[in-house]
Amino acid sequence: MKQLILLRHGEAGFSDGVDFQRQLTPRGKENLNRLGETLIKSGLKVDFLHCSSATRTRETSEIIKKYIKVEEEQLTRDIYQGNLETLLKILENTPKSAETCLLIGHNPTISLLLSHITHGNYIGLQPGMMAVIDLEINEWYMIGLGTGILKEVIQ
Repeated sequence: MKQLILLRHGEAGFSDGVDFQRQLTPRGKENLNRLGETLIKSGLKVDFLHCSSATRTRETSEIIKKYIKVEEEQLTRDIYQGNLETLLKILENTPKSAETCLLIGHNPTISLLLSHITHGNYIGLQPGMMAVIDLEINEWYMIGLGTGILKEVIQ
C-alpha cells in the first residue's frame, strides 16, 4: 500500500509583484514549525517529495524537511500552474520505489486532489494544513478517483 501526503503551503503574504514569488509570513513559518514538531512524534519518512517551484512552497518544503526525512525530491512549476489532471499525472510519475510521497502545492487544486482521490466531500485545506491518505494501489500510475482513504488531517 502506498501513502500520499498533501500539504498546502504555509501562510503567504500579499505582494504587489508576481504571485509566484510570494513569501511565507512569520506566522506561516511559525505554524509550519509547529506542524513539524507534531511530525517528529509521528516518525514520518518521505520517500519522494513533489514540490511546486513557487517561493512559498519551496520555503514550506525547507521548513518541513528540518523535521522529517525526505529521500528524494523534485521541484516543478507544473504544480503551481496545473489543474487536477496535471497533479494526477505528476503523481503517476512518482518513482516506483517510493512508498510514501509528499506533494506540496496550492489551493484550490490541492484540495480538489484530496477530494478526488478519497472520493469524499470537499475539504478546503488551509495554509499549512496536511492530509495523509492511505492509497489502495500498488503502483503510482494507478492513482485516481476513489483510490485513497483519508487517514488524518494535521494542522
